[in-house]
Amino acid sequence: MPQKRSQFQFRHTLAGRTFGFVDLADLMAKATPARSGDRLAGFAAESAEERAIAQMTLADVPLSLFLQQALVPYEDDEITRLILDDHDLTAFAPIAHLTVGGFRDWLLSDLATSDVLTSIRAGVTPEMAAAVSKIMRNQDLILVAKKCHIKTAFRNTIGLPGHLSTRLQPNHPTDDLTGIAASMLDGLLYANGDAVIGINPATDNVQQATRLIKMMDEVIQHYEIPTQSCVLTHVTNTIECIEQGAQVDLVFQSIGGTQATNDSFGFNLATLAEAQAAALSLNRGTVGNNVMYFETGQGSALSANAHHGLDQQTCEARAYAVARKFNPLLVNTVVGFIGPEYLYNGKEITRAGLEDHFCGKLLGLPMGCDVCYTNHAEADQNDMDNLLTLLGVAGCTFIMGIPGSDDIMLNYQTTSFHDALYARRALGLKPAPEFELWLEKMAIASSRNTFSLNDALPDAFHHSLNRLTGGHS
Repeated sequence: MPQKRSQFQFRHTLAGRTFGFVDLADLMAKATPARSGDRLAGFAAESAEERAIAQMTLADVPLSLFLQQALVPYEDDEITRLILDDHDLTAFAPIAHLTVGGFRDWLLSDLATSDVLTSIRAGVTPEMAAAVSKIMRNQDLILVAKKCHIKTAFRNTIGLPGHLSTRLQPNHPTDDLTGIAASMLDGLLYANGDAVIGINPATDNVQQATRLIKMMDEVIQHYEIPTQSCVLTHVTNTIECIEQGAQVDLVFQSIGGTQATNDSFGFNLATLAEAQAAALSLNRGTVGNNVMYFETGQGSALSANAHHGLDQQTCEARAYAVARKFNPLLVNTVVGFIGPEYLYNGKEITRAGLEDHFCGKLLGLPMGCDVCYTNHAEADQNDMDNLLTLLGVAGCTFIMGIPGSDDIMLNYQTTSFHDALYARRALGLKPAPEFELWLEKMAIASSRNTFSLNDALPDAFHHSLNRLTGGHS
């Protein structure tokens, strides 16, 4: 039986057929490019035709409607309150008259320069960013993201145009310090690690986090590496580490786009504020004081049953409001990590990575991407090569660097030290400027003409390698 008109907030008639969408959340979900997570949740369009109609309908929605209709109730969700309470009407004014479709056209125009995009950031809500991304082609997402310049700093400067940084990720299944040190040395010799040297601990507690923090700090101080370290432990563990005297550089936390998601992760906005204040009190940055590192990923709200009926990409964009509040050094979407239940194949992973990068950059975040997939997804390393290249063109802030692209602790496939070299050489990109000077000083690499590694093992690392190999280097 046909549904009554009053059941739909949005309607679109085409060739005598009328399509109805219950509310703004329903319209946003139906307009989202196809992905398995939304199909699993029952949010997705039932056909390509319905999706196209939803996108056409969404294009006519005024941006101002997102300020009038909260997708998650204001009284139920601190992320909604953050988004609306911090919204800057002055920054919004230049685009306040636009529809979602008009916003897309304006973003792609020559009027939307890098400086202009910077000036409107505080007036763009995550829902606006998510909405416009849903009606953009991949090339649109790339072109606009490339115009968004976000610079952050701690011991080096991240996010400058023409630069691509890497997180050196020396994870080990038993947190063996020798194995971690070997991976760190390997990564540094391939010019990786300027974004951060960041370890996911196999044993996640305060004692182990402190042990790893101490080890990385000793390496950074000994070789005078202009970079920062981070143990990707829970934020409350990091606060306790600081209270016990650990030399913490960056505070890490995985974040979601609803209060219920973050409740399931065991923190709230007040926790993050406490952690940021604690890290700032250490005053360990040399060229800046961005002390927070956040990771996100489409599907986290759905997997926690904390989505409030929203599609997974809109929930993901809302997580960027949390990140933006705390002026992070780094943010990255771990785009294919949750699995094929949320992003089924290489095409869906690629689309999600470009969406996340675009939305994060538009909102003013130093956005990177863990270009990755799990072994049971319909994806392979060629898919990751494609996404890596597209993100490099789009001005991605940083990617992961892992030995052989295979994380032996987390058991997923991502980008290797060699992949970062490929992207830098193919696209003419450089590491952070302070790190680049260090690479030349240490005789690891030369940036003259093309970014290339030196053939010989740098003298400064001979002693370290002898220690790791028992004197047989």
